[in-house]
Amino acid sequence: MARILGSIMTSHVPAIGGAIARRLQQDPYWKPFFDGFGPVRQWLGEVRPDVVVLFYNDHGLNFFLDKMPTFAVGAAPEYRNADEGWGIPQVPPFRGDEDLSWHLVESLVAAEFDPVVCQEMLVDHAFTLPMALLWPDQQWPVTVVPVCINTVLFPLPSAARCFKLGQTVGRAIEAWPRDANVLVLGTGGLSHQLEGERAGHINKAFDLKFIDSLTADPTWATQYSNKELVREVGTQGIELLNWLAARGALSGRVSELHRNYHIPISNTAAGLLLLENRR
Repeated sequence: MARILGSIMTSHVPAIGGAIARRLQQDPYWKPFFDGFGPVRQWLGEVRPDVVVLFYNDHGLNFFLDKMPTFAVGAAPEYRNADEGWGIPQVPPFRGDEDLSWHLVESLVAAEFDPVVCQEMLVDHAFTLPMALLWPDQQWPVTVVPVCINTVLFPLPSAARCFKLGQTVGRAIEAWPRDANVLVLGTGGLSHQLEGERAGHINKAFDLKFIDSLTADPTWATQYSNKELVREVGTQGIELLNWLAARGALSGRVSELHRNYHIPISNTAAGLLLLENRR
């Protein structure tokens, strides 16, 4: 049976791609952010995942405002990215894990979720940049399953619903009959707002409480409605729903191995968290 090794949660700001392309990892502005990934890469080298299940949100590359599914699961043999207008270089394609994709889809439908199934799918910076942060050589030693959550167009799924989505995905992974090590990745946030009177909004106190909760009290954020979460973390900070789904996939005793929090990159509070799933 498959094993869930743990979860990594990280931000996915487009400017990260520009910094990578310009090799600014040691620039004083970027160094505190990029330095945070050393312990994570060391852990990945030790546990050697075979598959990544990645919770993220699309920003208009694969879905747009005229067609925005609440949840979507990739079931393609390969995933590519394209020019989003940010000037981020394209990365090598990702190998899909169709067997796990369909297993997750069947499990989600059986649990009364109704995901859109994508047998062709483009993935944007929310997917590609976290992968490039974990494997800077971009050789991708893993297969992937994208799980896309709508955090763009209201109405959004609630925090509680996203956590339950993650729980269902976690149970399905552990029931998958393949002998495989699976990493769950959640990307987005933390607090930030890109427009309006509160443009540049960052709520460090709430961000740190949220990060703390993911180990000690993982359902803590589910007490908030989406409007309350937006009030706390900003309109784009609601991407923390992806972190909640990733946390929901973990079972048993969870240990925090590493974290990093840096303000700002672009106008975003950048978070990083590594949780190990201990049986």
